[in-house]
Amino acid sequence: MASAAEQLAANMNMGSFAKATELHKRLLFTLGALLVYRIGTYVPIPGINSQAFLQFFQDPSGQRGILDMFNMFSGGAVERMAIFALNVAPYISASIIVQLMGTVYPPWEKLKKEGGESGRKQLNQYTRYLTVFLALAQSLGIAAGLNAQPGLVDNPGIFFLVSTVVTLTGGTMFLMWLGEQVTARGVGNGISLIIFAGIVAVLPSTIARMLGLAQQGQMSAFALFFIAVLAVVTVVFIVFMERAQRRLLIQYPKRQEGNRMAGGERSFLPLKVNTAGVIPPIFASSLLMLPTTVASLTANADLPGYMSWLPLVTAQLTHGQPLFMALYAALIIFFCFFYTSITFNPEDTAENLRKYGGFLPGIRPGKRTAEYLDYVLTRLTVIGAAYITAVCLLPEFMVAQMGNSLYFGGTSILIVVSVTMDTVAQIQSQLLAHQYEGLIKKAKLRGRGGRGAATPVRR
Repeated sequence: MASAAEQLAANMNMGSFAKATELHKRLLFTLGALLVYRIGTYVPIPGINSQAFLQFFQDPSGQRGILDMFNMFSGGAVERMAIFALNVAPYISASIIVQLMGTVYPPWEKLKKEGGESGRKQLNQYTRYLTVFLALAQSLGIAAGLNAQPGLVDNPGIFFLVSTVVTLTGGTMFLMWLGEQVTARGVGNGISLIIFAGIVAVLPSTIARMLGLAQQGQMSAFALFFIAVLAVVTVVFIVFMERAQRRLLIQYPKRQEGNRMAGGERSFLPLKVNTAGVIPPIFASSLLMLPTTVASLTANADLPGYMSWLPLVTAQLTHGQPLFMALYAALIIFFCFFYTSITFNPEDTAENLRKYGGFLPGIRPGKRTAEYLDYVLTRLTVIGAAYITAVCLLPEFMVAQMGNSLYFGGTSILIVVSVTMDTVAQIQSQLLAHQYEGLIKKAKLRGRGGRGAATPVRR
């Protein structure tokens, strides 16, 4: 027998979508916010020579390192040195740092566990402060690097440094505010959708580049078809793994309430196969790109003797190289286990189950339950780490075979698919809530009609 929620979900169609006016407003607000973001990625910062910088950025002899990844996440804003060049990268870094500190710093851990809504707001405020600090530091580094390069700035000097720092930091703060507005008044997570829009904006140019190579005869039709099929299979595999979970049965004991027995319900504790999400490949990519970025910034400088190894190492830390792929896989696996251990605490979960009377059948509450949860989670993390590593290394093997011009990172694919799934799930929940409201209104109208018909008329 299907539940009421399942029956409503089965009846959702385009007709129910057309009646959900509140959802229409949310979708239009979300699309408008993303349009504002895309316009900002084409507005250059004051004082920059856009053409000279584009030629400098696209120089095939240069190694841009982490800038390539930032450019992909920002939808090409970095290569245009737009006001949104930093994107929401400082906010993401600040969020991760605050989340990590919430597990190791006792005052923040207390706010996270016992503070409730006020504690959550306080941590969000700390995240904003840290975002401003990181944005100022990163924008100052970018401004100093641009100011030192001849020909990239029309009027180099202190005024350019100050205006660039203010512009880039203000752009990041605006995007942070815009993302929060989308989360509150739109559909989906605003920050995730901004990253999603930046990645998707680069996708058409990647496809056009592939078609151009096929037209020029540098890529066969079979290779093009193989890449298309492989992309579809990869997306299906990601969807399957992101939805995969281990459901642990939770039993609640029966209790006597008056003359009847109450309780005895069953529920499930879902444990995702990929608990860490897309954080491990982002961390791994950032760490591996740092040496290449340092090498690109010091390309024209005389390195001291103890730094002579840097060019040799960075030559191997590029996409498609064996050393890069080996370190990439090792860092992804490490961060999968590290981040999962931070985000899910078996001891706290076991204590909460014991507090509310729940238990795993056949396992004693307390320490035994925590050990069993850790046992299950460790094995799930092994599968999740292998899955993320396979998805992220697949483009690297393609780069090794077909060249760097076809690169579209596994991290980007994971983000696009995950954000799409989350947004679709929120749209479905909005439609479900709208159908519930419609049923409640109909029930009230019928109740009023029934009472009116049954009430005798007094004369």
